[in-house]
Amino acid sequence: MPRKFVWPLVLVVWSGACVAQGQIAAPARAAPAISAQGAVSAGGAAAPVRPALERLEIRAQLTPRRYTTIAAEIGAKVASLPVPEGGAFRAGQALVSFDCAVQRAQADRAQAELEAASQTLQANQRMQVLNAIGQLELDLSRSAENKARAELHAQTAMLAKCEVSAPFAGRVAEQRVREQQFVQAGQPLLDILDDSVLELEFLVPSVWLRWIKPGGAFEVHIDETRRTYPARFIRLGARVDPVSQSVKAVAAIHGRFPELMAGMSGRVLITPPSGQ
Repeated sequence: MPRKFVWPLVLVVWSGACVAQGQIAAPARAAPAISAQGAVSAGGAAAPVRPALERLEIRAQLTPRRYTTIAAEIGAKVASLPVPEGGAFRAGQALVSFDCAVQRAQADRAQAELEAASQTLQANQRMQVLNAIGQLELDLSRSAENKARAELHAQTAMLAKCEVSAPFAGRVAEQRVREQQFVQAGQPLLDILDDSVLELEFLVPSVWLRWIKPGGAFEVHIDETRRTYPARFIRLGARVDPVSQSVKAVAAIHGRFPELMAGMSGRVLITPPSGQ
């Protein structure tokens, strides 16, 4: 019978030779575990994942607590702007005055019409006592007096709009018109702001909600002045952004610093408590 070759035996012998000569390397070590965020720790354990915002620099901008744009309520020529751009003013102070000669003339005419209607009504009342006129004529004269009075009130209200007063104390941020310029109703005139209290608006990691509370103190470094100032939290946002895992925070500079101005920005210096 022909001899059969035993291939498995040959393979085993060849493998054993390789082992004898040390040609087979030691088994590779297991790859370290990688967390969902790509963080690798020793022994394969995933490092704790923190929101991206918590690992970055937190920036904040100074904003005034109150600010608004004052617009014209009537169409008229600007007579004067008593407070210059950047100037301070008190609450109730005149900021813009208009040339209202036409409006004053209309108010004087309404006053004269009211006086004439009142005299007519008084005369008709005397004649009605003498049965010289009917009740209809008396009622019409009374209605004419009421109409003239309402017209006078309208013209007086219009005349009051010839001067724009400051709703609060603050400073003029920008003048959008100039003296002797004719403006239309609704046209912006001035940008004003209240810089008595400057606020900070910035985003913080949502995990900080465990320990951030209104009234909490921290510091902020302002780039323009290169100084650090104390601040306190005022309020927190109403919702968390699920994408960035952040929430809006509003704080205020604690104290009065004349060198600070709205629009300045800086770096928030907050150190989370131990274990947070």
